[in-house]
Amino acid sequence: MKKVALHTLGCKVNSYETEAMSQLLEKAGFSIVPFSDVADIYIVNTCSVTNMADRKSRQMLHKAKKKNPDAIVIAAGCYAQTDTDGARDDVAVDIVVGNNKKINIVEIINDYFEKHVSESLIDINKTDEYEALELTEKVEHTRAHIKIQDGCNNFCAYCIIPYARGRNRSRYMKEIKAEAERLAEIGYKEIVLTGINLSAYDDAGQKLIDVCEMLNEVDGIERIRISSLDPVIVDEAFAERLAMCEKICPHFHLSLQSGCDKILKSMNRHYTANDYYAKCEILRKYFPDVVFTTDIIVGFPGETEEDYKECRDFARKVGFAMLHVFKYSRRNGTVAANMPEQVDEQVKSRRSDDLIQVGEAMREEYLKNQLGKQKAVLFEEEVEIDGEKYWVGHTKDYIQVAVKSDEIIAGGIKDVNLEKIAKNQIILATL
Repeated sequence: MKKVALHTLGCKVNSYETEAMSQLLEKAGFSIVPFSDVADIYIVNTCSVTNMADRKSRQMLHKAKKKNPDAIVIAAGCYAQTDTDGARDDVAVDIVVGNNKKINIVEIINDYFEKHVSESLIDINKTDEYEALELTEKVEHTRAHIKIQDGCNNFCAYCIIPYARGRNRSRYMKEIKAEAERLAEIGYKEIVLTGINLSAYDDAGQKLIDVCEMLNEVDGIERIRISSLDPVIVDEAFAERLAMCEKICPHFHLSLQSGCDKILKSMNRHYTANDYYAKCEILRKYFPDVVFTTDIIVGFPGETEEDYKECRDFARKVGFAMLHVFKYSRRNGTVAANMPEQVDEQVKSRRSDDLIQVGEAMREEYLKNQLGKQKAVLFEEEVEIDGEKYWVGHTKDYIQVAVKSDEIIAGGIKDVNLEKIAKNQIILATL
């Protein structure tokens, strides 16, 4: 029985696909071991969102080969797809597997061993057909991700992903429903819809809202979480229909990237700051307890100090519950990489630190406003906080909550009273 170790870099979609590959390999008779162990085969599901991600991907591939020089090292995913020649020529890499070939991982490995290949094997497929990877067994205790979409047609100026993932394509509705029903049968209470550009979902005219309405009727599933939304999808009709789905979590990660119109236009984002704010107001109208989180890139080419301050002020205006702040990273192969007025790294770092502090202040204010409220929590696991045992889970608006209980409550949903903010922004509560 050959031992296989897998490692994921990058996004939730990559994590989903790594777990799906792991399950395919285990069913085929391979033994799955931690990446830190000595294995016969190492699979690195790589990321290519920035040049740093490429570098980390190469580092993990070399780490695997160093762990066992006789092992087969496989570069899969976005770095493998966008820099196929670089991966092939890397002395640490034996097999290069593209994004639409992960579903064939068992056959690829078996063929490699059977044919005794002495040079790098490349299996890259750049067609835009949806790859039907899926999870068949439990991964987490209570929450399951379902990938329903891949690829992107947006071509934002900073982003390599359309080249790494191909054009937009979507999973069949009937397959999504079947996976959700199977996950409900094995005990999942919450599902998280994920994709590269989830808002672009389209199965013969059926959109993301149709997926949400369909899943709202699946018995056993009590929560539906949307991993990320493009603001362009939000209008009155979308919000009204979504609010009718009582299982939808009112926590929306609404992609922003900048709060400055000049920078949004330069990024090739198809909305203005005012457009974005109007979308937030629509969602607030239909979801009174709505929570917004977002991503913001600082230091994009041409961003002046005034542009940055405009962005920072806009973030405060929206009142996000959490900010994910990224310094712009020059990515070869993108439009932005060749733009003039590249921002100095020290300036990027200063703006990033400043905006992170703004985000932390908004997060603290949001959490303080939740104290004294009663909320339903889906409990996940037992952890230790300050030397004491607590059961930890999340509310629908994704607040992490901890309670003491002699009863085993993992997997259950219980109402709690939110009382105190502990370390790591966990709220202590009582049943």
